[in-house]
Amino acid sequence: MKIQHESVNMALDPTKILNFSPALRLQWEETQKKHVILYPEGIVELNVPSTEILKLCDGEHNAEQILVELEAKFNQTGLKNDIYGFLEVAIENGWIS
Repeated sequence: MKIQHESVNMALDPTKILNFSPALRLQWEETQKKHVILYPEGIVELNVPSTEILKLCDGEHNAEQILVELEAKFNQTGLKNDIYGFLEVAIENGWIS
């Protein structure tokens, strides 16, 4: 599971419950065969790992819980840097809070 993201210098609080922005929409786009984020100014295409992370930003999970759940789902350890890095990018872009 490799997530592409740029380095961000934000402090992610791993215990804070995360929510996907109600101003945006996360949906499957059949024509592109992938999940996307829809917002008034455009669209963001997502890869599978990014989609799995955002689906867990449901107001019930924090970063620590997302990490544990996805490492179990993908039967892989060592995903912390990738997952936390993506969450920082998502916060910076206003996709989650």
